[in-house]
Amino acid sequence: MSSFVDISLVQTKSELMAFIKCQWQFYKNDPYWVPPLIMDRKKVLNREKNPFFKHAEADFFLAKREGKIVGRIAAIKNDLHNKYHNENIGFFGFFESINDQAVANALFDTVKEWLGKRGLTHMRGPANPSSNDEYGMLIEGFDDSPRLLMTHNPKYYLNLCDNYGFYKAKDLLAYKLENKKVISSEKLVRVAEIARKRSGIKITSLDMKNFNSELEKVKLVYNKAWAPNWGFIPMTDDEIDAMAKDLKPLVEPSLVLFGEIKGEVIGFALCMLDYNQIFKEMNGRLFPFNFIKLKTKKKEITWARVITLGIIPEYQKRGLDAVFYMECLHRAHAIGIDLGEASWILEDNEMMNRGAEVMQGEVYKKYRVYEIAI
Repeated sequence: MSSFVDISLVQTKSELMAFIKCQWQFYKNDPYWVPPLIMDRKKVLNREKNPFFKHAEADFFLAKREGKIVGRIAAIKNDLHNKYHNENIGFFGFFESINDQAVANALFDTVKEWLGKRGLTHMRGPANPSSNDEYGMLIEGFDDSPRLLMTHNPKYYLNLCDNYGFYKAKDLLAYKLENKKVISSEKLVRVAEIARKRSGIKITSLDMKNFNSELEKVKLVYNKAWAPNWGFIPMTDDEIDAMAKDLKPLVEPSLVLFGEIKGEVIGFALCMLDYNQIFKEMNGRLFPFNFIKLKTKKKEITWARVITLGIIPEYQKRGLDAVFYMECLHRAHAIGIDLGEASWILEDNEMMNRGAEVMQGEVYKKYRVYEIAI
């Protein structure tokens, strides 16, 4: 086989579909991979329909050898990120490759050149397409399927990145939470009770009948609560609306929580059932019949994922996160869910890591965000 790697820009609808569907060949022997919904991937990569592209641009590339696809990658320029963090970096995303350093190098070189032409000085990733989406490369925990909206990749990707010269920008942690361990944490129970009494916090769950007005509460809290975090990018109203539209059919209202003190919304927690346990069987197709499984197999889901839990700054460090955790725990148990994942959490986010440890959570997966100078 020739060693020559041909990199081509995705320009047509058929090429974009090849970009999406080639992922199946890289994971055909991986029992833990969860195929993405093809319709969802088309939406994410659609520059006209995904509001992400109102403040960002991207191009997608395929790597071929003797006409066969052997890799893919996206080059991403996120203006909102650079403006918010006062940085001058670009991103790579949607990376897939055979276990061949020459292929990986050709893909990374393509993105590096693309970003350099736009005046950017560093490349970071993987971001699919941003930190508000699937983010980071799995570096520990390969013997388990990913939870909803988390990434998964072959172990050899780490060597491809290391050999190219990437260095760690940040590691992201995923904690496994077990109901029986959490409820045995006397400290968590005590802190939650004290915080609840002192603050007078009221916890309510999502009212699906007033979904749009409930969404305004999310917008109020989200960008305030996570603003100080490394890599955080504010979500625009359009992005939050789009995310809510996508998640609405999957939402378990009792696991979407709002915290109010004296009538003011001060916190928000989003826990989602791990629909990856169902998506794994769908092979990327929701229609014509797989959508029925979303309802018929819902009771078979055994995991939930705590996707976000945020409290606005002036109410932080008062133990209110413990109140949210206990509420999530009890409400999940009430619907038969006793396993959870809290993810992702920055490796140096002391407050969140301390909270997960108090719950006797176990770091069972790690993800890495890589970076390299252009």
